[in-house]
Amino acid sequence: MKEMGKQLFWLQLLRTYGTVVAAVFIMIGFSVLSPASFATWDNAINISRQISFLVIIALGATLVMAIGEFDLSVGAMASFGGVVAAKLVVQGLPFWAAFLIPLGIAFGIGFINGWIVTQFRVLSFITSMAMGTILGGFTFWLTGGTTIFENIPESFRYLGQSELLGIPILSLLMVLLTIIFWFIMAHTALGRRLYALGGNEAASRIAGINVSANKNLAFALCATLAALAGILMASRLGSAHPTGGNGLFLPAYAAAFLGMTTFKEGVPNIWGTFVGAAIIGILANGLTILEVPTFMQDVITGVIVISAVILQKLGRK
Repeated sequence: MKEMGKQLFWLQLLRTYGTVVAAVFIMIGFSVLSPASFATWDNAINISRQISFLVIIALGATLVMAIGEFDLSVGAMASFGGVVAAKLVVQGLPFWAAFLIPLGIAFGIGFINGWIVTQFRVLSFITSMAMGTILGGFTFWLTGGTTIFENIPESFRYLGQSELLGIPILSLLMVLLTIIFWFIMAHTALGRRLYALGGNEAASRIAGINVSANKNLAFALCATLAALAGILMASRLGSAHPTGGNGLFLPAYAAAFLGMTTFKEGVPNIWGTFVGAAIIGILANGLTILEVPTFMQDVITGVIVISAVILQKLGRK
């Protein structure tokens, strides 16, 4: 009986922290294969900067997944946010206005997504996929399908390209936002309501939770974080492309699904998403250093999503 208890303990420990252990083994593997390039402080800083956009957009995906829904427009929203911000700053608006205006627009669009889902009972992936298509078309119209890079002032590039005490401001923003949304989800009434909706919407409604308002807010925050990721990407690159954020869509949900196998089994959680994004970023960085073809990174990301879903199901059993 005692032996069985030990086995259950180790099994539970592996199920809870197995993803973190896997991340450690991945880092050890790349460090052994390429110690001079991978296992350095400069590369660690570089990885933190690279994953900052992914973490920010994945935090939004986690909020929507917490209520049992999906937002497939996050990639298009990131592209939209970057393009609108770049357009505004080129037109002469101060950089803070160029940041805040697209964030406000994104919040409204996300709220509309939630409103359609809650008021008309439309499946969230259909609603958000259609919204993503609309955003993609509008972004192409706004840019004429070309990259915006001329006359972008240095003030707009500051957040994306500057450092504080040797650490990129992007990395600091990533950690700050992760802490803020972890606190919201773990220690506030809003977080408890969102998790309650994801657990049992009918019971939440009976308990007096305003389902529509909380779902609308989750979608609005998700869209805002996606737009922020796109704006920061444009700030980092000093340019904005109409499809610049589209590549963040699949990795964001891969990170969130990986996070569901970390710390809280089968439950979307903020720190789990952070670890999932870090794993994807470390893999991409290590494979690039080893000169593995870039298309293999997409293959590996897809395999990670499938594996994470399977592990989540097995963990529940």
